[in-house]
Amino acid sequence: MATKVFMEALSPTMEEGTLARWLKNEGDAVKSGDVLAEVETDKAVMELVARGDGVLRKRFIGEGDATPVGTVIG
Repeated sequence: MATKVFMEALSPTMEEGTLARWLKNEGDAVKSGDVLAEVETDKAVMELVARGDGVLRKRFIGEGDATPVGTVIG
Protein backbone atom coordinates (compact mmCIF):
# COMPACT_ATOMS: atom_id res chain seq x y z
CA MET A 1 0.00 0.00 0.00
CA ALA A 2 1.38 3.39 -0.97
CA THR A 3 1.78 6.19 1.54
CA LYS A 4 1.50 9.71 0.21
CA VAL A 5 4.07 12.38 1.01
CA PHE A 6 2.42 15.75 1.63
CA MET A 7 3.79 19.26 1.79
CA GLU A 8 3.61 19.71 5.54
CA ALA A 9 3.19 22.90 7.52
CA LEU A 10 6.72 23.16 8.91
CA SER A 11 5.90 26.32 10.85
CA PRO A 12 2.65 27.59 12.40
CA THR A 13 2.20 30.29 9.74
CA MET A 14 3.28 28.28 6.68
CA GLU A 15 0.70 28.24 3.88
CA GLU A 16 2.96 27.08 1.04
CA GLY A 17 6.50 25.82 0.65
CA THR A 18 9.09 25.73 -2.11
CA LEU A 19 10.90 22.45 -2.57
CA ALA A 20 14.54 23.54 -2.40
CA ARG A 21 16.17 20.12 -2.86
CA TRP A 22 15.19 16.46 -2.92
CA LEU A 23 17.49 14.34 -0.75
CA LYS A 24 15.95 11.00 -1.78
CA ASN A 25 15.67 9.78 -5.37
CA GLU A 26 12.85 7.79 -6.91
CA GLY A 27 13.43 4.16 -5.98
CA ASP A 28 15.37 4.94 -2.79
CA ALA A 29 14.52 3.05 0.39
CA VAL A 30 13.17 5.34 3.12
CA LYS A 31 13.00 4.80 6.85
CA SER A 32 10.80 6.73 9.25
CA GLY A 33 12.68 9.89 10.25
CA ASP A 34 14.84 10.05 7.11
CA VAL A 35 15.05 13.50 5.55
CA LEU A 36 13.27 13.39 2.19
CA ALA A 37 13.72 16.98 1.08
CA GLU A 38 14.57 20.51 2.09
CA VAL A 39 11.66 22.94 1.95
CA GLU A 40 11.96 26.72 1.90
CA THR A 41 9.28 28.42 3.97
CA ASP A 42 8.59 32.12 4.36
CA LYS A 43 11.22 32.20 7.12
CA ALA A 44 13.78 29.41 6.73
CA VAL A 45 14.86 26.24 4.92
CA MET A 46 13.58 23.23 6.85
CA GLU A 47 13.75 19.45 6.53
CA LEU A 48 10.77 17.36 5.44
CA VAL A 49 11.06 13.96 7.13
CA ALA A 50 9.51 10.60 6.27
CA ARG A 51 6.58 9.55 8.44
CA GLY A 52 6.96 5.84 7.63
CA ASP A 53 9.17 3.19 6.04
CA GLY A 54 9.06 2.31 2.35
CA VAL A 55 10.36 3.34 -1.06
CA LEU A 56 10.03 6.75 -2.70
CA ARG A 57 8.24 5.70 -5.87
CA LYS A 58 7.51 9.03 -7.52
CA ARG A 59 8.26 12.71 -7.08
CA PHE A 60 5.30 14.86 -8.10
CA ILE A 61 7.03 18.25 -7.88
CA GLY A 62 10.48 19.40 -8.86
CA GLU A 63 13.11 21.44 -7.14
CA GLY A 64 12.12 25.10 -7.12
CA ASP A 65 8.38 24.35 -7.31
CA ALA A 66 6.11 26.07 -4.78
CA THR A 67 3.04 24.25 -3.56
CA PRO A 68 0.36 24.79 -0.88
CA VAL A 69 0.45 22.90 2.40
CA GLY A 70 -1.48 19.64 2.06
CA THR A 71 -0.52 18.98 -1.57
CA VAL A 72 0.79 15.49 -2.42
CA ILE A 73 4.43 15.87 -3.47
CA GLY A 74 5.54 12.22 -3.56
